[in-house]
Amino acid sequence: MNSDKPSLCFVALNAWPVLSGDRSIKTVGGAEVQQSILARAFVKRGYRVSMICMDYGQPEGVEIEGVRVFKAHTPQGGFPVLRFVYPRFTSIWAAMKRADADIYYQRSCGAHTGYVAAFCRRYGRKFVYAAAHDADFDPKRSVIPYRRDKVIYAWGLRRAHAIVVQNPAQVDRCHEVYDREPVPVRSCYVPPENFHADPRGYVLWIATLRKWKQPEVFIELARRLPQYRFRMVGGADGQEYFDALRSMVESVPNLEFAGFVPYADIEREFDGARLFVNTSEFEGFPNTFLQAWARGIPTVSFVDPGSSVNGDAVVNRVTTLDEMASAVQGLMTDDAAWRETGARCATCYADQHSLEAVTGGYEAIFEGLFASHR
Repeated sequence: MNSDKPSLCFVALNAWPVLSGDRSIKTVGGAEVQQSILARAFVKRGYRVSMICMDYGQPEGVEIEGVRVFKAHTPQGGFPVLRFVYPRFTSIWAAMKRADADIYYQRSCGAHTGYVAAFCRRYGRKFVYAAAHDADFDPKRSVIPYRRDKVIYAWGLRRAHAIVVQNPAQVDRCHEVYDREPVPVRSCYVPPENFHADPRGYVLWIATLRKWKQPEVFIELARRLPQYRFRMVGGADGQEYFDALRSMVESVPNLEFAGFVPYADIEREFDGARLFVNTSEFEGFPNTFLQAWARGIPTVSFVDPGSSVNGDAVVNRVTTLDEMASAVQGLMTDDAAWRETGARCATCYADQHSLEAVTGGYEAIFEGLFASHR
């Protein structure tokens, strides 16, 4: 590895299933996908790269495509309340010491943001925080469950040496709420070989089944448009919610409910789609948008991360279920509009969200922090 480049450590506790391609572990998150893509990319650019993941049974220090993985705690390790300190805090801290990196990169809000900030402050390392969600900078919509963790997160965010954001709304909120000037860097995606859309395919929805992602809206959308095929993919945080949604789907014959699909197999879901739908109340920048756009698959959504091509919006943004049904019907029946919108999506991906378009922004941040450290 090039000693003139900083060593990087990605603190990505849930990333092992994505990084390794392990199909047996039912967890997938957008932040983990981004960190896995970036970790591999910077190995290829000559950086020494490590990652800290929870202990899913993998060997300590195992390398995946040049990324060395250090283990923290197990997903359920420790006793309630006490496990906040041991083994969670202590194991993450010890893993960061073993990684011995110049720069620590952590994405998505939580108490571990404070852990990484404290470690870097104690040992004179640099900390880059990357937003994964619009709510990262909106305390009223925070997805962090405990007040204690919210306080630790805010403390850590204020002490990050650089804050990376995904869209203009996050720039404004970060400055307004935390009085920090963030650096916009777009999300990226590396498509597999032979990726494609299906002009005769289904309407696709993919996300973790959480209430703020409003999967019930997609179920109702399918009910309103029985002439089209719909497909829903995602695992739930809780079995009760998962079972309730599965029960709702049973009364909608044109909707296929796939449940959880490992990230290693998720690309084929997009290969069979004509249209992608997002029903979330709020987002950051969904990786699913990029998986669709790279294939020229149009997106209909309640949220718009602000992407445009020559001044034209990429997302077909709607505000109500009626508008969503109308937009979906239009793109499912009008082939010319589908091709035009899909071409704009593909152009946006290639010009703004490909690996080549994104890594330079991160490299500038890393090299700038490393130069100030030496």
